[in-house]
Amino acid sequence: MADKAAAQEVRKGTLIVTGMSCAACSARVERVLNGTDGVISAGVNLATNKATIEYDADQISLEKLAEKVTDIGYQAFKAEDDAVDREQKARSREIARLKGRFYVAAACSLPMLLAMILHLFGVKGFDWLMTGLVPFLLATPVQFYSGAQFYVGAYRSLKSGSANMDVLVAMGTSAAYFYSVVITFTTSGHVYFESSAIIITLVLLGKLLEAAARGRTSEAIKKLMGLVPKTAWVIRNGQELEIAVAEVVPGDVVIVRPGERIPVDGQVLEGHSAVDESMLTGESLPVEKEPGDAVTGATINKNGLLKFRAEKTGKDTVLARIIRLVEEAQGSKAPIQRLADVISGYFVPAVLGIAVLTFIIWYILTGEFATALINFTSVLVIACPCALGLATPTAIMVGTGKGAENGILFKGGEHLERAHSLTAIILDKTGTITKGEPQVTDVRVCGADADAGTGAGAGAGAEGCAGTDADAEGRLLRLAAAVEKNSEHPLAQAIVIKARDNGITIPEATSFEALPGYGVAAIVEGQTLLIGNTRLMESKGIAAEAFQEQRALFESQGKTAMLVASAGQPAGIIAVADTVKEGSAAAVQTLKELGVTVVMITGDNERTAQAIAAQVGIDRVLAEVLPEDKAQQVEKLKSEGHLVGMVGDGINDAPALAAADVGMAIGTGTDVAIEAADITLMHGDLRSIPQALRMSRQTMRVIKQNLFWAFFYNTVGIPVAALGFLSPVIAGAAMAFSSVSVVSNSLRLKRFRL
Repeated sequence: MADKAAAQEVRKGTLIVTGMSCAACSARVERVLNGTDGVISAGVNLATNKATIEYDADQISLEKLAEKVTDIGYQAFKAEDDAVDREQKARSREIARLKGRFYVAAACSLPMLLAMILHLFGVKGFDWLMTGLVPFLLATPVQFYSGAQFYVGAYRSLKSGSANMDVLVAMGTSAAYFYSVVITFTTSGHVYFESSAIIITLVLLGKLLEAAARGRTSEAIKKLMGLVPKTAWVIRNGQELEIAVAEVVPGDVVIVRPGERIPVDGQVLEGHSAVDESMLTGESLPVEKEPGDAVTGATINKNGLLKFRAEKTGKDTVLARIIRLVEEAQGSKAPIQRLADVISGYFVPAVLGIAVLTFIIWYILTGEFATALINFTSVLVIACPCALGLATPTAIMVGTGKGAENGILFKGGEHLERAHSLTAIILDKTGTITKGEPQVTDVRVCGADADAGTGAGAGAGAEGCAGTDADAEGRLLRLAAAVEKNSEHPLAQAIVIKARDNGITIPEATSFEALPGYGVAAIVEGQTLLIGNTRLMESKGIAAEAFQEQRALFESQGKTAMLVASAGQPAGIIAVADTVKEGSAAAVQTLKELGVTVVMITGDNERTAQAIAAQVGIDRVLAEVLPEDKAQQVEKLKSEGHLVGMVGDGINDAPALAAADVGMAIGTGTDVAIEAADITLMHGDLRSIPQALRMSRQTMRVIKQNLFWAFFYNTVGIPVAALGFLSPVIAGAAMAFSSVSVVSNSLRLKRFRL
């Protein structure tokens, strides 16, 4: 399959599919799509009414696939920019249609139900509602108006060579109705008009409640979409114009006044303000913005007027990508759903066989056609597999939506499921456990003549690095900043910032060379400088003993010691410290309480790593690990029998994230982070990790409950109905209740406290 896909122009698209009534319907659509030439894989989600398809664009298009779905009796349209609006309108139309048919059914069924109840209690005077033409006149509009959708659905299903819930309802109610018609117009005897009418009424009520509840499962998407303002002020041809946000294009100059939401992503051109980015980062304090800073759509401008250049609009904004990610996750399938899919494919034909067998056995044993017919109807109605098809996707929808509301973006149902089984979490240090904003804390010059040249005086190896002469330290910092100015590493930037804060003019460096896992090298004012770790010094033949005592002291304090050498001699040490995030220790403790082994991985030396680990309560540390070796450490932990989660920034840790069973990118929300990880933790707080695990565990608990009850209804209900202990009316009520209970149980996740 992979080789086939590699040679094709593989695209991924989504179809909105309406008209599906049960798991058998979604399974039928899925089989047809997967059997179409050009389709690599397709998954259909009953709860979201969506088909997610990977296909070869050279062979097939989404429009053609929509036609394929339409040909087998459903309605399908391509999910485009207005797909959510169209889907919501379609759902609203469905609810309105169900209400109209239900009201007619209820109005006609209630008199018969009332008469039946009064008759059971011996109350006289209402028997006329159950005799003669009255029940026929009441039941007929229910059967052929309110129940029309079941006939249409059954016809389409049978025409396409399958059987679904509509077939069961249509057959069961038709058997009761037409038997009663024959009795009414040809002979005398008990009729079952009330059974057929009340069954249809109850099934419609269940469908109505289910449709309303399913609409609530996608509230997370609606909330995210509600963050985007409808209009934006832009400057075009020297004039300020208010236009729809959808009309903003990259390059437009956008004006945002205090209190307004920023409409699209861009870069500030004019103005100073504080922007509330809590929807993205979870940070409650506003972030100061000035010319050159990036702003993100849907964040709130607090107190100053900003003009910025639009850079990403429409589907390319950060919020749009988050919404798309949540939609894809809600539309995806968890592996646990495969069991329900396999069963649903065989379920309806098996039920039809059991119902026919029930009819035959009862007719042989009793010789009463009516008794056999009623038990036949009960089996058909109780067995409708609606709950089975909704058990997993509704929980996935609510679980991923609840996660998104809390800044936890699951990339798909499979990742949501797998996360609940994690037994070990590997945490990258810089930017994950720590803030990733290191600062220079100490500068020490090597050699007896600390104020000479760069501080690399004669006899440096013997004297050590403890010089504290301010001028010498300034010169060392100046040359180090010249080298590090060319590096993007956070530690390098800390040195550059320190030099600038001290008012130092930084010279230019030449022949810059980055040495991954070791440090950097460059020539500054004719001198060759090296900045890095002990491995770098030893590899260049520089006496590392000069650094040892001071380096050990810094590292015991949890600081990173950056060794500086000039002209082949030790020149000094610059200590940089990265502070631990406020929630890191609490997060590690919570993970331990959840039974998860916590491991810290870092390129720092053992002593520094242990100092940081001790601050947050981590016992197992993997130190001095090169970036390319992090994935090997993940594999090593997996070989110990652990299911491993890797937490990093989604960029430098990409190989390790990919190697882990579940990769988590924390604290960025950037393009790379969202694409690299299975789970993106938007808020940058380590406490999001145990929250993600708890969300996963609770969602899986709800899915298992749903599947249990879905199977319970059918495995217990079918034999009870077949043995004659269940009336069709009670069977209809139980079937309707099963679907509603499964959706309602999933909705409980919305109240789950992370």
